[in-house]
Amino acid sequence: MPVLASHRKPRTKVRTTTPAVGFTTAALASVTLLSTQSATAAPAEPKPAIEDVQKKVDELYRQAGSATQQYNRAKAASTAQRTKVDTLLSDVAKRTEKINEARRELGAFAAEQYRTGGIAPTATFFLADDPQAYFDQSRLMSRSTERQQKAVDDFRTQQAAASKKRAEAVQSLEKLTETQTALRSSKQNVQTKLTEARSLLSRLTAEEKARLAELERKKEAEAKEKAEKLAARQAAEAKDREAAEKKAREEAAKESGGDSGSGSGSGTGTSPGTGTGTGTGAGGSYAAKAEKVLAFARAQIGKPYVWGAAGPSSYDCSGLTQAAWREAGVTLPRTTWDQVEVGTRVATSDLQPGDLVFFYDDISHVGIYKGDGMMIHAPKPGANVREESIYYMPIYGSVRPA
Repeated sequence: MPVLASHRKPRTKVRTTTPAVGFTTAALASVTLLSTQSATAAPAEPKPAIEDVQKKVDELYRQAGSATQQYNRAKAASTAQRTKVDTLLSDVAKRTEKINEARRELGAFAAEQYRTGGIAPTATFFLADDPQAYFDQSRLMSRSTERQQKAVDDFRTQQAAASKKRAEAVQSLEKLTETQTALRSSKQNVQTKLTEARSLLSRLTAEEKARLAELERKKEAEAKEKAEKLAARQAAEAKDREAAEKKAREEAAKESGGDSGSGSGSGTGTSPGTGTGTGTGAGGSYAAKAEKVLAFARAQIGKPYVWGAAGPSSYDCSGLTQAAWREAGVTLPRTTWDQVEVGTRVATSDLQPGDLVFFYDDISHVGIYKGDGMMIHAPKPGANVREESIYYMPIYGSVRPA
């Protein structure tokens, strides 16, 4: 037993080191965790370059312009549908009154028959003063029966017509509800895009706003330079055409000069004069209309852009073009998408004052060409109606409305 007891190991040494090891391990784990968190923490998102902000804002305004055209189309459809519904309801009311009149007439016949009672034809014959009187009374009753039958037929006809119109009115009301829903959706879409654009601009510092304004000025200058080149090219082409026409007139005069005296006078006075007069008349007609259009458009310069507006105190882009061409007696649809389908397509190089120039692939903007590569248009929210280069935005195409 003493020998066995001498081999036992004391346990006190193990207990003294355990707390220290646990504390050290926990401390190391905490430090490691903090270090890992610090190392893996997401860096702050870099602020977008001002050029990217400009592109984003321009894109939001373009999207808002497209949504505005959707709103304009839905509003026009809603207005037309409301007019149709009102007409149908008025027609239903009139037909209902006719039904009531037919019903009253039938009631009068029924009351009369109730008061007089029904008499068999044989009894009527024997009660008559003479056979002729019977036949006279029989014809009278026949005519009375025909009137009653006609009243019944009229009642049924009016009732069927009223039912048909009432069904049309119900369908039109359902369609009106759909167009009004689309109208509200388009309006919300416009407001969302504009709010996002304003929010983006509001976060810019004063220095960034100044930089953005400088980029805008640079963009405008580049667009103006392109407009000047177009104006110079158009002027050169016009000069060449004038020279060619003058040469043609001179050659025609020389040819007619070789004829006899009377023939020369007749030929010179009629042939060239007729050709020139016809051409001038056609061109002059459009030019006269275009002048009215541009006079109206110039008078609107300085008025604010308001989406969905068509005057007289504010406009969106297609509202301005519609109002301007109305002054020339030409009715244009409300939206850019429909206006681009009116008239004749023309190339940019062949633009004349009064032509409509459309922009972006989605045809969400339009302006009125005034000449020299410039247009009058209602640009975007926060801006006023103004003159600007047609190259300020990507051109989709152009039309001559009349």
